Amino acid sequence: MTLHVAVLMGGWSAEREVSLLSGAGVADALEQLGHRVTRIDMTREVAARLAEAAPDLVFNALHGTPGEDGSVQGMLDLMGLRYTHSGLATSVIAIDKVLTKQALVPHGVPMPGGRVVKSAELFGADPIARPYVVKPVNEGSSVGIAIVTDDSNYGNPIGRDVAGPWQDFEELLAEPYIRGRELTTAVLGGPPGNRALGVTELKPKTGWYDYDAKYTDGMTEHVCPADIPDVIADACKALALEAHRLLGCRGCSRADFRWDDERGVDGLFLLEVNTQPGMTALSLVPEQARHIGMTYAELVQAIVDEALQDGERA
Repeated sequence: MTLHVAVLMGGWSAEREVSLLSGAGVADALEQLGHRVTRIDMTREVAARLAEAAPDLVFNALHGTPGEDGSVQGMLDLMGLRYTHSGLATSVIAIDKVLTKQALVPHGVPMPGGRVVKSAELFGADPIARPYVVKPVNEGSSVGIAIVTDDSNYGNPIGRDVAGPWQDFEELLAEPYIRGRELTTAVLGGPPGNRALGVTELKPKTGWYDYDAKYTDGMTEHVCPADIPDVIADACKALALEAHRLLGCRGCSRADFRWDDERGVDGLFLLEVNTQPGMTALSLVPEQARHIGMTYAELVQAIVDEALQDGERA
């Protein structure tokens, strides 16, 4: 079936450039599949652009706010437009790391502890024992993350004038730092049901897996499938599927983990669930799809097919 698909990309979040790359890849794939495509770089006039285009479906290729936090989803719901990926309620919860913990931890999904602190508190004392991580409550793609250790350059306590996320965000989530390895698992929805595509280990060439390491070619080695024990791979897949289900994710999602390999399964922790995972040449979901024999275009079509089936959104 040939469709008219509006690909929504860009916007004004910290992840704008990545979203433009995701959107361009998706749009090209849709055209290769024979669909008619309208590319929309989101501005404040996005509702008017969409009303004018009147597409059969909106492919949401936005990353970060407002495309991933429920704002765009609510607008599309009000306009009566079908769209890919998760709906309003799921998006509101999944982008908020505290709400995600509240939704998943009571059901047995292991996540780090921690607490939300006012950034100004960091200048007086550490909120929890070092080493710890501070991150914005509502950002993705490792935007605004700092790892605070005894020998970090932030000071003790953290210096008020030292560059870090405390200068950009009034509140931050402080979590214990988990040593070990970075793992990620993509989940793809649709018939015959949700499926975990695989497990990838991410090995940054320098430092840790921050925004630059994610989106700069050559800065991170992707080991797909990850060279890990089967019990850990199975646990990643099971937890990613459970998180996808509990949060009510649609389309595809990506669950990010830290694994302390000295502790076995007890050392595996879910960090977050991304409801709008990247679709760039370096992105993890297309990479895992390739590993199971699915082309990029087939992945895009699968996401479109589920959105067409899913008339009611969470």
